[in-house]
Amino acid sequence: MPIPSRVLGSGINSLSTVSICGDGGDDLVAVGTSAGDALQLVYVYNSVDTTPPNTGVKLPTTEMGATVMIANSGAHTLTVYPPTGSTLNGGSSANIAVNHASIFFAVSNSAWYSLNGERV
Repeated sequence: MPIPSRVLGSGINSLSTVSICGDGGDDLVAVGTSAGDALQLVYVYNSVDTTPPNTGVKLPTTEMGATVMIANSGAHTLTVYPPTGSTLNGGSSANIAVNHASIFFAVSNSAWYSLNGERV
């Protein structure tokens, strides 16, 4: 995985570095109770720090090879939804427990899967 400081050090500009390495969002707040009104994620690396009960986030457009990482630092389980027309682990949503994180990866242009683990 590319490290931003090394990419920048090679002479590549900051916008290209973000395209190569990804960007991050911290202090995100989960909202909504369905795929239609959940918080739309726009970052590669996401820390959801506020999770009111029964709220969630929505993955970005499915593109084979895409990877999104989400940490749940909130007080409640976080629901993750795939974008319209896509599946997540073969279904319509997945959960991330409190103090857990997941890596989501797109294996096609319509299917996401996840790896989950406890944050330590």
